[in-house]
Amino acid sequence: MRLLFDHHLSHKLVGRLADLFPGSTHTRLLGFERADDPILWNYAKTHGLTILTLDADFSDLSVLRGHPPKVVWLRCGNSTVARVEQLLRANAGRMIAFEADPDAACLEIWP
Repeated sequence: MRLLFDHHLSHKLVGRLADLFPGSTHTRLLGFERADDPILWNYAKTHGLTILTLDADFSDLSVLRGHPPKVVWLRCGNSTVARVEQLLRANAGRMIAFEADPDAACLEIWP
């Protein structure tokens, strides 16, 4: 599973989670710090990435447009990098199962 971390999440997570999600990237690393959601959506779709976000907008887009790309919506609000990393590590199995489910478009992860 390759993730596209949106700009609300730290770019440091890409390296910290490379063992679980190799090939992931961040909007900052792509020069998309100020890109609109549809641009990120299309990039993720074209490059086979799952969007990882704190933002409900991508969940709404998944309802309107379907998938791909799939969306993982973290419902933890503003949290430390360590807390987000811990949450993703604890839910990695769920995320991988979600990716394999052809009918699932959005996975919500709560603390």
